[in-house]
Amino acid sequence: MHRRTFIKTGLAFGAAPLLARRTFAQEAIPGAKDLAVPLRQVTKGPGFHWFGYYDKLQFDPSSRFALGMRTDVDKRTPQKDDAVEIGLIDLEDGDRWTKLGESRAWSWQQGCMLQWIPQSSTEVIWNDREGDRYVSRIVNVKTGAVRTLPKAIYALSPDGTFAVGTEFSRINSLRPGYGYVGLDDPYYDVKAPKEIGVYRIDLKSGENTLLASLGQLAEIPHHGKDITDNFHWFNHLLVNTDGTRLTFLHRWRKERADRQTMARSGWSTRMFTLEADGRDLYLLNTDGGVSHFVWADAAHIAAFIYSNDIKAMKLFLAEDKTSKLTPVGHDKIEVDGHNTFIPGTANRWILNDTYPQGPERLQTLYLYDTRHDRRTNIGRFHEPKEFTGEWRVDLHARTSPNGKRIIIDSSHSGERQMWMLDMSGFDYEPTA
Repeated sequence: MHRRTFIKTGLAFGAAPLLARRTFAQEAIPGAKDLAVPLRQVTKGPGFHWFGYYDKLQFDPSSRFALGMRTDVDKRTPQKDDAVEIGLIDLEDGDRWTKLGESRAWSWQQGCMLQWIPQSSTEVIWNDREGDRYVSRIVNVKTGAVRTLPKAIYALSPDGTFAVGTEFSRINSLRPGYGYVGLDDPYYDVKAPKEIGVYRIDLKSGENTLLASLGQLAEIPHHGKDITDNFHWFNHLLVNTDGTRLTFLHRWRKERADRQTMARSGWSTRMFTLEADGRDLYLLNTDGGVSHFVWADAAHIAAFIYSNDIKAMKLFLAEDKTSKLTPVGHDKIEVDGHNTFIPGTANRWILNDTYPQGPERLQTLYLYDTRHDRRTNIGRFHEPKEFTGEWRVDLHARTSPNGKRIIIDSSHSGERQMWMLDMSGFDYEPTA
């Protein structure tokens, strides 16, 4: 969803035409408001369904099939023996669900890193637990053949040949809700272990190599201050659009606490990039705050970054290996969200969402047109109060390769399910 060429001139502002879209009639859907396109529920009980993070490929190349997870538990921390069912949804055959397998390595926010392998119409991958280690399963959705790799994955290269990962037991011990609960962190008492960090794994051979360690990055001062006397971890890894570089967040906190306190309390963050072979490490952001991001092209990242100049977290286009930041829609994209680009639009259109806002706790899903500096809301969704903290249900919108379908995770119906917005009548190329 992010493998496009960013049009830098698309950030120029000007008068914007109204977006052309077909009219549609739809019965009111409780919990959903201000729909600009048709909406339908694609998963139903028994069980609760979701996909997870916004920067993974949920759809196959044809845009017909979508991946998802199913569980019988909800609104609590996953336990060691809680399994999720992995399934394939046929969006053109009554949203038929076909079971592909199971996983015992998952979190509410990012699932089990379930995703389609780029450049493949048949293979998907997800993380699992096997004995005393986390592994990844590659499954052929047509034949059912399974291959197991010796490490868990986080993100894939755009050519589908390698993945990058980090230790989910470490994430779980320091950032509850994003790691996995099945295995203890073997370096629990070590603040910055040199043995673990970001690794690369070959998707065919399973061969893996440590690219950057926690100990290595902890020794790099932050604004001139020594940060070694902190607990360090990595997360939010992502490979760029040509597979040459990757980025990740380096985070640290002074002390541990109980799980719920750590989930709510703060930490420090900075973003690094490096070559896919571990060379040329670069500290991209120094202000101390980076949130959601996606590669726009091989050299630019669209990221929510805290700016000391404006004292706010805003969306910027950051140029790799430089300090250059270009503001993106600051008066239209007011708050942090899960941003991606609509495929096939040369990065003109950004898809984004919000966390629950106002007394109705409405999550807004919207499009931002970088060419005309125009925001168009396409729906608002109520999140019940019981979906909070670690088991909240962020929309995490994912787009099909043809741009005609958007699937969200949502709790507006009162339970965790997936819903699809039909974008086939939406005009991504409006004329002035």
